[in-house]
Amino acid sequence: MKIVVIGGTGLIGSKTIADLAAQGHEALAASPKSGVDTLTGHGLAEALAGASVVVDVSNSPSFEDAAVLDFFTTSTTNLLAAEKAAGVGHHVALSVVGTQRLTDSGYFRAKVAQEDLIARSGVPYSIIHATQFYEFVKSIADAATVGGTVRLAPVKIEPMAADDVATAVARIAVGEPLDGTLEVAGPQQFLLDELIRTGLAARNDPRTVIADPDATYFGAHLSDSELIPGPDATRFSIRFEDWLRA
Repeated sequence: MKIVVIGGTGLIGSKTIADLAAQGHEALAASPKSGVDTLTGHGLAEALAGASVVVDVSNSPSFEDAAVLDFFTTSTTNLLAAEKAAGVGHHVALSVVGTQRLTDSGYFRAKVAQEDLIARSGVPYSIIHATQFYEFVKSIADAATVGGTVRLAPVKIEPMAADDVATAVARIAVGEPLDGTLEVAGPQQFLLDELIRTGLAARNDPRTVIADPDATYFGAHLSDSELIPGPDATRFSIRFEDWLRA
């Protein structure tokens, strides 16, 4: 089966490509690096010819409110139109647990807009809501740093490894469309400030992490449960401490 992965050269995309290829599928990495640009539509028709499934794990290069909204709406509109023209039977998109609850943030408003376009497109689809990746601990800290201090709300989070995210994406891609959303998460629950403090300490990062209930998360104010999935989420096995050791 031919499966095109938009953003296939990135962190999750490259791992998803490897997983699909190991299963014997024809997995094509599509990104600007390979001549496929979803913002202009350039190369889409050629890449999607003969494809059964399209997986979109691309992300905006800018998190500025207007830029990120333009990226997800333009890219998704062009991609869905090309899929209809090519007769693609399954659109898989990677999104974020809590997206609908975090609309103080321009990034999450843009993800809501993307998901709405997918659901209304008429193309059979599956949306995967993943919790935050272990690989982004430093990025979260950087976004919350002022001076040498990281301020984060002490709220619950159930992060997961990128390898497990890619496994989830590949598994859904080769299955029947859900025409709905699946939540995936890691095996442990942390407080957000605790997770980042542990991750920075493992890297010998000297920054101080402060638990601040008023701190925002990429522009969104958080209550205790907005970053965690519901009870029916699929949970994966790689633990944070094992990931750090590896």
